[in-house]
Amino acid sequence: MNPQDLLALIRAHWPDIHSALDDEQRELLLTRLEALALAPADERAVRRCVQGVRLALLALPPGHLVRRALDGTRLAGPAAAAPDLAATARELLAQLADPGPPPRREGGLAEARQRLLAHPSLSPEQARHRCAGAVTGLIRLDDPVRGPRYPAFQFGGADGGPLPVVRAVNRLLLGEEDPWGAADWWLSGNLWLGGRPAALLGQVSDELLVGAASAMLEAD
Repeated sequence: MNPQDLLALIRAHWPDIHSALDDEQRELLLTRLEALALAPADERAVRRCVQGVRLALLALPPGHLVRRALDGTRLAGPAAAAPDLAATARELLAQLADPGPPPRREGGLAEARQRLLAHPSLSPEQARHRCAGAVTGLIRLDDPVRGPRYPAFQFGGADGGPLPVVRAVNRLLLGEEDPWGAADWWLSGNLWLGGRPAALLGQVSDELLVGAASAMLEAD
């Protein structure tokens, strides 16, 4: 992915980026874009600014479509074309300067959440029963129709309780802070594992699942 591609990605998906970042994260991204827009005609300075923009975008949830586009890619290409790149950054900032949150596009993040909610899940009462008490270390998704739901893949074993490896991976993925991103990691295809991590529970070693989650974080 070259720097122009990165700016085009932000332009195309700004509504979803805007809604997925909190105020502080969004302000950091805009500040990094401003630094790029004002970057001197020096290749190393431009590369630093472009990398700053990419790092700001890594605050997006792991399952976000823009974050997916960034994962596993490296920035390369004509960063030396500083005047053109700075001009593109200025044009992008002008388009993003419209006050107030941009309108949400149909589909996108809402569609991804509906996909995750379609998987089997437990109610809070069922989850507490399986946990024999407090429900901790587990992903909880808020369904606008049914209320809080706990994805069912998190439970199993002889007693049907929470799986220790799930809790371990959820901690790595910050599942309590970003439940949608963590659920997307479990319930989406994973090239590193060759399948959906949730479907591989009990079929591959716990160490392999933890390693796959760690590898994703290290790639960031």
